[in-house]
Amino acid sequence: MGRFPLLSLGGFLLMYPGLLVAAPAEDVRLFVGDATRYGHLQRPERFWHITDLHLDASYHLADDPTKVCLSSKGAPAANAGPYGDFLCDSPYSLIQSAFNHMNHMTPQADFIIWTGDSPPHVPALELSTDLVIQAIGNMSETIRHHFPTLPIFPALGNHDYWPQDQMPGSANAIYQAVAKLWAPWLQDEALRTLSEGGFYSQLARPGLRVISLNTILYYGPDKATANDTDPAGQFLWLQGTLERAAQNLEKVFIIAHVPVGYLPFTRDVTAIRKRHNERLVYIFRKFSHVITGHFYGHTHRDSVMVLLDEEGKPVNSIFVSPAVTPIKSVLEPYSNNPAFRMAFYDATDFSLLWFILWFPLSPYESKDIWQYYLNLTEANERRRADWRREYVMTEAFGLEDLRPHSLLQLALSFRLPQATSFDKYFSHFMVSYDKSIRCEDACKLHQVCAVLHLDDRAHSKCVQGRNLQDSYVLL
Repeated sequence: MGRFPLLSLGGFLLMYPGLLVAAPAEDVRLFVGDATRYGHLQRPERFWHITDLHLDASYHLADDPTKVCLSSKGAPAANAGPYGDFLCDSPYSLIQSAFNHMNHMTPQADFIIWTGDSPPHVPALELSTDLVIQAIGNMSETIRHHFPTLPIFPALGNHDYWPQDQMPGSANAIYQAVAKLWAPWLQDEALRTLSEGGFYSQLARPGLRVISLNTILYYGPDKATANDTDPAGQFLWLQGTLERAAQNLEKVFIIAHVPVGYLPFTRDVTAIRKRHNERLVYIFRKFSHVITGHFYGHTHRDSVMVLLDEEGKPVNSIFVSPAVTPIKSVLEPYSNNPAFRMAFYDATDFSLLWFILWFPLSPYESKDIWQYYLNLTEANERRRADWRREYVMTEAFGLEDLRPHSLLQLALSFRLPQATSFDKYFSHFMVSYDKSIRCEDACKLHQVCAVLHLDDRAHSKCVQGRNLQDSYVLL
């Protein structure tokens, strides 16, 4: 790197030339445990992000591959095994294996964000309001069983309602049910707004507020809110909450299920309605000095975005986590391996960071976002769930940190004709599903424009370019 890294840990500066080597993830138990026990350093701040569990309780190994799971909708799950199939949603064994791996990681996280979708992808007639509540309750209890002492910050997904997607902008049986299910994790004011509109805010720790948005209210298929300018008054509430956070000198993590911005796998389509997307982008730009990170799910894929202000300055980093469920339709060319992640953040400004930890005779390098995954094909063949680290984000892309400027530089590198960084990014987008699949030409254009441009004006100019070098990029 040309110089030795310098790190402040709880006011303690460490610089150890010649000892900065990587070690397996399990080694963190040895040196961090000892170092914190003897007061040499404070452990880094971190949290888990899990999303899109999509439990399919019907999953079972059957002689008839069309009967393995309801979520395959009659398509033959020919490669079904004990941990699932790429045409099915998650069996309980897959979800349990993920939580078991997370639970045995030492040291533990400070909290978990859980960005929604507990029920499976099945026809509406296979579910009901009671069954959706039961699925959310099952997953809530499973998480609480594995992590009884951790704060959990959930968000509602589009499948966490019946019929799916049709969330209203007013109190209903499901909002009220989840307020009861999540009462052990949330405070009274958070539970009040959750029961009324499906959103809330709460301090995760002094100085850091989590705002959990109900972006299903802005989701295109949601007919219940199609004509509302501010469903459930969430925009007004969000601005007021961010204003108070700024006054109280708090920083904010935004969490939600459906992300802001454009879908990376299709042309010129926002994840939520365009008019609501424009309003969210406006609010996020206005309060970018308060917001230090965005965390979403829904797409089942691994992607990043960088929010630029009107002058093209990078102001926010946005992370979309891949799903635990591996499901794809029979028409899709690729899926994702099951995944979850751990994110490390700076306890002073709450941005995602890159840092070095050291303890005598046990050097270890620890960084920003650690992506964990399960090679589903291998797990089924071996009948054993060997979750392992897929990548470390800064290490994979040669970044200093995951702040907005670094993500912008990464995205700009994708535009270069011979950029290997984009090929690596797309492989991680699929969670190492199939490294032989290429994303070129229009596929690459849509991916890169989605990373760089979240608003209609800039994104439209980007996708109108004949190629990435001609496409519009604010600098």
